[in-house]
Amino acid sequence: MICPVCKKGETSVVDSRPTEDGTSIRRRRLCICGERFTTFERVQFRELTVVKKNGRKSTFDREKLSKSIYIALKKRPIDTDTVEKFITKISRSLEELGQNEIASNIIGTMVMEGLKDLDPVAYVRFASVYRNFREEKDFIQFVDKIDVFKKK
Repeated sequence: MICPVCKKGETSVVDSRPTEDGTSIRRRRLCICGERFTTFERVQFRELTVVKKNGRKSTFDREKLSKSIYIALKKRPIDTDTVEKFITKISRSLEELGQNEIASNIIGTMVMEGLKDLDPVAYVRFASVYRNFREEKDFIQFVDKIDVFKKK
């Protein structure tokens, strides 16, 4: 494994343990430069291809999914373990569809549905980008339709 600091490949595993949900292995590594860092090893069932709205295809990137979810959850009271489990759940669900090609709207819908239960503010944040709200009225109409903010 290449060290993210010195870029040398002379690292050793200091600690190795399964993650809480058992779907990956967390490894603490030590480089000869003294830097410590963590890596994760996950099972990859199949290569997934994402088909964009314009027909363009790209390889599914878990890190891209993770980044968009973390942006939606920025400054929200959700711990990292919960977020990582959520990301793993979506990745697993996509693999379990049994398809090599998955439309991007399926991924977006899965994320939105999951965020709706996880954190209503993150749900609206993600939806505003995913649904590409152009005007204030688009945002207002969306919020009016959802029940997570309705007064009881």
